[in-house]
Amino acid sequence: MTDTPEREVAVSGDEPRKASAGRRTADPGSRGRTTIADGVVEKIAGLAARDVLGVHAMGSGLSRTFGAVRDRVPGGRPSVTRGVKAEVGEVQTALDLEIVVDYGVSIGDVARAVRENVISAVERMTGLEVVEVNIAVTDVKLPEEEEEEPEPRLQ
Repeated sequence: MTDTPEREVAVSGDEPRKASAGRRTADPGSRGRTTIADGVVEKIAGLAARDVLGVHAMGSGLSRTFGAVRDRVPGGRPSVTRGVKAEVGEVQTALDLEIVVDYGVSIGDVARAVRENVISAVERMTGLEVVEVNIAVTDVKLPEEEEEEPEPRLQ
């Protein structure tokens, strides 16, 4: 689990309405506040970005190398948030993504598709407005390149 802070997010219907006689008229499902952690938005964005054709991997080469080592540890799981950073406010969020694209694809088309998919998924699932999705293409996966998997240090 990441140490990302949770922030209160204003989701429509969160504020109870009062009737003139002092009785609450909002349905019970809308009473209270909803908080969404940065890590939740990062997971949603990471999964949505990986769904785009032409995205080979997420993260810089260094973060993928360290992640591959960690993933080999018993119980270690691949991180869906690798290469994703979210800043979540009360009603808006901004995202920074690092992606590796497959050789031969149009980087502009892939970036556009990633933005559309990420914005759609995050807004639909969280109710937050995505104000920007910044994409850094950190590498191109060549067809003859093997996957970077560092040798395990323990045998």
